[in-house]
Amino acid sequence: MFSHIVIGTHDIAAAKKFYDAALGAIGVPEGVANEAKQRIYYRTPTGTLIVAKPVDGNPPSVGNGSTLGFQCRSTGQADAFHDNAVANGGTRVEDPPGWRYTGDRKLYLSYV
Repeated sequence: MFSHIVIGTHDIAAAKKFYDAALGAIGVPEGVANEAKQRIYYRTPTGTLIVAKPVDGNPPSVGNGSTLGFQCRSTGQADAFHDNAVANGGTRVEDPPGWRYTGDRKLYLSYV
């Protein structure tokens, strides 16, 4: 459904450290920085995540209530994503990584 997602940051270096560690835990290659455009690209066969300073010059803002879901191949990979994200500046939110049940759906989630 999506070709790419762009999220804002005010600190490209800190964002690269965070996303390289967190996404690296789930097999996403290290981000490619474009210093001139102040962007980092994380490309996979299924889509692209772009982390960038806003082009309008205004500060980035949090999409409160928004979620980006990164697919993991195992619960261990989801745990590694969570642990790497927290170790590199992220904050755990909601419950610790684990199984969530909604109706007849069972999902293993780890939010940061």
